[in-house]
Amino acid sequence: HGLARQVVDTSQLSRYTLTDRIDRIVTNRLLGLPIFLVVMYVMFKLVVDVSAPYLDWVDGVITGPVTNWAASLLNLVAAPEWLHAMILDGVIAGVGGVLVFVPGLFVLYFFLTLLEDSGYMARVAFLMDKFMSFTGLHGKSFIPLILGFGCAVPAVYATRTLENERDRIATGLLVPLMSCSARLPVYVVFGLAFFPQHADLLITGLYLFGIVLAAGIGVIFSRTLLKDNPDSIFALELPPYRLPPLKGLLTHTWAKTKEFVQKAGTVILAVSIVLWFLMNLPWGVENPRQSLFGQVSAAAAPIFAPAGFDGWEATGSLMTGFIAKEVVVSTMSQIYVGEADGEEPASETTFGEDVGEIIVGFGTATIDAGKMLVSLIPGVNLVEVEEEEQDTALSAALTANLSPLAALAFLIFVLVYTPCVATLGAIKAEYGQKWMWVSATYQFALAWLLAVLVYQGGQFLGWG
Repeated sequence: HGLARQVVDTSQLSRYTLTDRIDRIVTNRLLGLPIFLVVMYVMFKLVVDVSAPYLDWVDGVITGPVTNWAASLLNLVAAPEWLHAMILDGVIAGVGGVLVFVPGLFVLYFFLTLLEDSGYMARVAFLMDKFMSFTGLHGKSFIPLILGFGCAVPAVYATRTLENERDRIATGLLVPLMSCSARLPVYVVFGLAFFPQHADLLITGLYLFGIVLAAGIGVIFSRTLLKDNPDSIFALELPPYRLPPLKGLLTHTWAKTKEFVQKAGTVILAVSIVLWFLMNLPWGVENPRQSLFGQVSAAAAPIFAPAGFDGWEATGSLMTGFIAKEVVVSTMSQIYVGEADGEEPASETTFGEDVGEIIVGFGTATIDAGKMLVSLIPGVNLVEVEEEEQDTALSAALTANLSPLAALAFLIFVLVYTPCVATLGAIKAEYGQKWMWVSATYQFALAWLLAVLVYQGGQFLGWG
């Protein structure tokens, strides 16, 4: 015994570290889930409120100075009328309609990176183990689902860390139900257009609905397509909490944002150009509804009549969304805004005046964002109502063509329907062609059913 007392150090046994103290709260069986919900709400509150002034600023830069410069350059080189229209109505309206939401995505990526690098996300996986057990999975499967908030493609590949094939396939089929960052522009523009006072709650609700829906579908899969459930042990290392260095956070955030911008400059640019041609064929057609794209979209539109959004414009944007979910907003910008605003620059200004307007606008947006950030403190309100109710051109066009109930049904459909081409490719590569078709089919059918239930249920309750 004397030797044992000499070699065994017991001083650490009774001492709690800071990580232990925090874990006693955030992983508490009663407090853990409410804390997670509050964290989610605060994150999306910041995404919507803090980025809103920058959203308006970017929208003003694209529809003002950038459009003016492009029009002047095209006039200078005596570009043909069709090229003039394609650049202004196609490229700027399409790509610009997506780039408007880069500030919001930057804020989202920043906080997701902060939560992940601080060690909190590992606690969420631990916390969700009991919840996930109802689906036949375990808390480790929640990690790829969380990664799906950024992009579904790496989240699908992240399922390789799971122990058995059944868990990998089941988790991979649920990943696309998470609201990836590509869907955020759709949520933001619809939220600010139809529910401006509650956009943060709407977006938080959509993200949480995706999680709950994934759990429900997981239960169905565990009792039908994926019955065999080999025993597996849930073991997860919880790293100590740490405050990530700001430089690292900004570097990681910028890398993700840069990837999104590069996608806008490649995939979305190509789709915008192709879409412009489809909206102008037969050559010279004046009414987009009579174009090749309009006719195909109108032919498919009756499918969505029970869901309340049977216009060819909404249907067409969903069709292009199969390529990439960001293209939904890009297509709507081309349809609703391009024809109205793209042909003539807003006003005659000099280059110096435009640059000055951009600089002053950025400063104003920064001040407004600071006011909104401070206004998050209970009892503090530095933002006037008039400032919160400004609409982008796309928001104004949407409210003129859809009802709030139809808009909500549309958002549910966008949340659930068939994954983008890149995600389907990842599913095929990881699990085989059979599961790719299962994912594409069940998600489209489920999205249609839920959208119809939302719209018809709302109509029945008198919300239409």
